[in-house]
Amino acid sequence: MNDQLKSMTADVAKGVMTRREFVGRAAALGVTAAVANTMLADSARADGHGTPVRGGMLKIGSSGGESTNTQDPALAASEVPVNNLYAWGETLVEVDPSGELSYRLAESVEASADAKQWVFKIRKGIPFSNGKDMTPDDVMKTMQRHSNEDSKSGALGIMKGIADMKVDGDNFIVDLDTANADLPYLMADYHLIVQPNGGMDDPTAAIGTGAYTLEIDEPGVRHAFKRRDDYWDSENRGFADEVEQLVLNDATARTAALQSGQVHAINRVDPKVAALLDRAPNLSVQSIAGRGHYVFIAHKDTAPFDNNDVMLALKYAINREEMVDKILRGYGSIGNDMPINAAYPLFDETIPQREHSIEKAKEHYAKSGHDGSPIVLRVADGAFPGAVDAAALFQQSAQAAGIPLEIKREPNDGYWSEVWNVQPFCASYWSGRPVQDQMYATAYLSTADWNDTRWKRPEFDEMLNAAKSELDNAKRKEIYSKMGRMLNEEGGLILPMFNDFVSGVSNNLGGWVSDPGGDMMGNLAAVKCWVKDA
Repeated sequence: MNDQLKSMTADVAKGVMTRREFVGRAAALGVTAAVANTMLADSARADGHGTPVRGGMLKIGSSGGESTNTQDPALAASEVPVNNLYAWGETLVEVDPSGELSYRLAESVEASADAKQWVFKIRKGIPFSNGKDMTPDDVMKTMQRHSNEDSKSGALGIMKGIADMKVDGDNFIVDLDTANADLPYLMADYHLIVQPNGGMDDPTAAIGTGAYTLEIDEPGVRHAFKRRDDYWDSENRGFADEVEQLVLNDATARTAALQSGQVHAINRVDPKVAALLDRAPNLSVQSIAGRGHYVFIAHKDTAPFDNNDVMLALKYAINREEMVDKILRGYGSIGNDMPINAAYPLFDETIPQREHSIEKAKEHYAKSGHDGSPIVLRVADGAFPGAVDAAALFQQSAQAAGIPLEIKREPNDGYWSEVWNVQPFCASYWSGRPVQDQMYATAYLSTADWNDTRWKRPEFDEMLNAAKSELDNAKRKEIYSKMGRMLNEEGGLILPMFNDFVSGVSNNLGGWVSDPGGDMMGNLAAVKCWVKDA
């Protein structure tokens, strides 16, 4: 198999085989998409085609930005702010495209035998962009800020299990209420960018240990960065002299910007044009399956969504196969009203798939006793690619079941601050998380700030805590299975499809490796890629 894979990578380098064909054929040989993409990157470097080039300006065009965005890591909720964070800041650890942990500001991680105490050894001599060296105390203060409910941090849910934090020499030490074998993965959360004094002085200052400094900050328009001469890891990151991120929420505008050479890469390529775009000269479409999902979320503490028969009626009414076919055009798979799929190692494939059934939708709607008033679903183009069309398909199938679903189209600007996690029923998306614990703790723990379905069940919280402390994977999988089944039957999440991450990439951009962890190489394209003709 190794010889066959080597031959295939050579064909990609010669242009005989596309990257997508390589990933597909590698999958048939039992190689995951993430590993296949890493192999291509390694091969490119080995034959000289992937040697990093320094200099120039790297430009990306991104959906997921608005005028209300800030540089506070606690509040980042969409693609543009996260790309910004990784330009100027870093976390203790990262999860690489193969799903393995890689060390960044922490040089090592060790756990006690019972997984209740974790020791992160912090690197020395790493300067913040203000000239001061990062210290273990800065790390601790960062974690303390995100543990504070006043911060409104998206990481609050995953910080709940921490009983105590302290610094001992070069070490940042975390003591947990209950054991958690996945704690290092939680520390990779993009909200946990380490800031001077934890960002308590000014969380929006954009001072971090990253490869770039923020030079222009025009929320909803553009963000520009300049390379730091004193960056600690310049051998592996920060190749361009400058980086510019243009906020292009309109899919047509993003595509045009890539085709005209205005930008080197774009996120969220519309599946409707992906195949056509991939045939355009001087660029390619890169896609990878992962844990991302497109959803409709309902607040379980708000009528009529507090009536589980209403929720079940909506869940049975949605036609998942039609949505994957017409909206994703093959770049994804059907969902099952729970945020976990086979990309997670402890996924339970025996959980029954909910099928589209107008009869069952009618039955549950009649049983709910709903008064027939409009059920308003809020949606915007920027919620996810094809969101408005997906909502229209949902409305049609709901009407066939006698459910009065009404679509209210919202503007893109302000959607993530004024609609998502505010209005009781709306379209949204999640990039997923490396492990089930983090996904559940971020969005389904009762006390999580990002519990966008208002799912508050003590027994669910208890199972989540039990799963954290269970070191036997078979028993842990059983707990996660019960949690998934509970969400599927009783939650406010309607998850029709898991999306591939689909990006458009110029042939003049080097270093691209698709990452199942998220769009734009897990939001690291700007710091890991380079401009070939710089």
